[in-house]
Amino acid sequence: MPLSSLLVHLDSGERSKVRLKIAADLARAKGAKLTGLFAQIGAHKQDADASREEFLVATAKLDAAWIDLDRGDESEIVKRATELARHFDMIVLGQRREDNARVPADFAERLIVQSGRPVLVLPDVGAFKTIGKRPIFAWTDTAASSRGLTNGVPLVQPRVEALVVGFSKSDDPEALAAQKDALNLAVGHLAAHKICAYPEQLPLGDIGVMDALLNRAADHGADLLALGAFSGGHHLLTRGAGSRHLLQHLTLPAVFSH
Repeated sequence: MPLSSLLVHLDSGERSKVRLKIAADLARAKGAKLTGLFAQIGAHKQDADASREEFLVATAKLDAAWIDLDRGDESEIVKRATELARHFDMIVLGQRREDNARVPADFAERLIVQSGRPVLVLPDVGAFKTIGKRPIFAWTDTAASSRGLTNGVPLVQPRVEALVVGFSKSDDPEALAAQKDALNLAVGHLAAHKICAYPEQLPLGDIGVMDALLNRAADHGADLLALGAFSGGHHLLTRGAGSRHLLQHLTLPAVFSH
C-alpha cells in the first residue's frame, strides 16, 4: 500500500516536535500529504497557535494541513481523533509518558484498535535518524500479523537487511516445522517487494515474549518494528496484554496493525 496521506498527532509537549519532524521527513520521502492533528486535554489557544506555527515551518513545500481538534474531555478527544484517523493511510503517534496529562491514557491503544489504520508509534526518548533501514517483522499465523507485515513494507527503505522473527516452544516439533514454513513464506513475500529478509525462530525463554522481541531488535540494531497487535486469542505476539506491554516499554519506532 502506498503512503499518500499521513496523520501526525501533535500537542504542546516537547516530543511533539520529534513526531512532527519524523512525519514531515516521511511525507517528503513518500510524496505524501501530511495532516497535523493538534489534540490534547485542556488545550488552550496559545498552545494551539504555537503548534500551528511549528507545523507550518516543518512542512514548508509539503502538501500539508493542520487541524485543531479543539477542547473536550478524554472520551471526546479519542472519539473524534479515531473518526478522523480512518481517512489516512498511516497515523504517527508518540508513546505516552506517565507524567503526560495532555494525552488520554489509552490514546494509542484506542486508535490502533478502532481506526482500522496502521499506527506508527515513536518512543518517548530518542532521535531516530533513520526508520526502515534495519527493520524487524514479528510473525505469527494471524490476520493481525499479516497486516503488520504488509503495513511495515512501505516504511522499509531500499537495500536493507530485514529479519522476520517468530517465537516457539522447542518441545513441539510439529509447530516448529509449521512456523518455519510460515517464516520462509513471509521472507518470500518480502522478496517480492525487493526486501532482503532472513527468517529466525527464537525459543520462548524465561522473559516475556515482548521483552525478548525488544532484545532481538536491539541486537539487530533495528530502527523499525512491524507487528500485529491486540488481536486476542492465544498468540503471544498479538494479544492485548503483550501489545500493551510493548506500548509501555517501546525502545524503537513500531508500526502496530490491528
